[in-house]
Amino acid sequence: MKSKLLKTVVLASSLLFLNCGDDVTSAISDFTASLSSSSAGEVQPGTSSDSQGTAGTEISSSDAALPTSGTTVEAGSSATVPGSSADVGPQAGSSSAAAPGAESSADVAASSSSVDAPASSSATAPAVSSSSEKAPAVSSSSSEEKVESSSSEAAKPKGVFLAEGRDETKDQLKVKYIERTGHDGGGILAYPEQLSNDQKHAVVVWGPGGGTEPGAYGGIIRRLASHGFVVIALRESPGNATQAIPALNWLEKKNKDPNDALYQKLDMTKVGCSGHSMGGLESEQALIKDDRVITAMLNNSGDLGHTAMSQVSTSKTIGIVYGEGGMERPNAEADYNNRGVKAPACLIKMTGGQGNECQQGECGWGHGSGPWGGMAATVAWMRWHLGGEDNRKADFVGSSGKYINGPIVGERGNWKGQCKNF
Repeated sequence: MKSKLLKTVVLASSLLFLNCGDDVTSAISDFTASLSSSSAGEVQPGTSSDSQGTAGTEISSSDAALPTSGTTVEAGSSATVPGSSADVGPQAGSSSAAAPGAESSADVAASSSSVDAPASSSATAPAVSSSSEKAPAVSSSSSEEKVESSSSEAAKPKGVFLAEGRDETKDQLKVKYIERTGHDGGGILAYPEQLSNDQKHAVVVWGPGGGTEPGAYGGIIRRLASHGFVVIALRESPGNATQAIPALNWLEKKNKDPNDALYQKLDMTKVGCSGHSMGGLESEQALIKDDRVITAMLNNSGDLGHTAMSQVSTSKTIGIVYGEGGMERPNAEADYNNRGVKAPACLIKMTGGQGNECQQGECGWGHGSGPWGGMAATVAWMRWHLGGEDNRKADFVGSSGKYINGPIVGERGNWKGQCKNF
């Protein structure tokens, strides 16, 4: 087209020199205007002009094609502008090629002008490349930045916080241990020194045996707290939940107090109760009476009337750790064996111990076995039922789990357990 126009101009000039009459000059002007009108739809590479107020958009040679919304253009490719009669592309050796990252005035014109090409990506010219290599003008779109930002955001961990160390026979984390506290000023509060900022902590209520100070159970209180639980040990255990429930109410207030160290740190839907002897009865009754409590592990305990376990909801779980020679043995076994028990339940006996306590012809582990030599079973139980470590089910349920048929780690003797309704 350039060549045709140039030849026309040269011919017109020659005629002008040959004949300077007004008629010839007028004819040449009309002919030139007619020729220009016929090429008005063609975009001239290398031409710079203001795109505003024009019927079409002129693109400089720095643009491979007219970008439309959502369209990626490969550098050096050619594209057809819909509605025009010419192919547009950078000319080989053109001095106006865009430097990487540069944006020309034609970029603005491509997105805001009244060019025939529609603004939607459906109007993309067939010649537009689908290569992953992007033209500089569209390589840093806002949509790409959003994708990168969302993918870099780390997902928050699910469930309640548990210590990474999983060995229930050992302490795992440093613990803050506060005495003379609680709803009545006579309990013990223990929890990890470093509370989680991403997860809530499950709660364990510990009930001491009748006439025994809670401090006598410092070992199991610290062990539970070191595994990530917030533990409130009661001053005493009446055996009817009248101390366990107020202790939970006290913790709930701390969880809602912006000035408290436990503010919004507790998951009050993940509460377990445990305790020794009368503390076991306190735990069992709290499980029956308080919806916040979802599991209990009694230590050397069992309902005196042999019926309490049958009152536990089927949506909750309960277990008993007891000694082969302990005076609690008849109550523990009768409570578990009640035919009305429908809740998932376990009965875990400690056998092969040394001692003078005897029941039903067996001597060995006695009434004080659970909270000391057997504390690992309570920790593992709470990690399973409060912490969601469902793989621990195999340790309790079946025929070969460590608490069904395995050694009491670090102590003399073996576990002999049974479970039902799981």
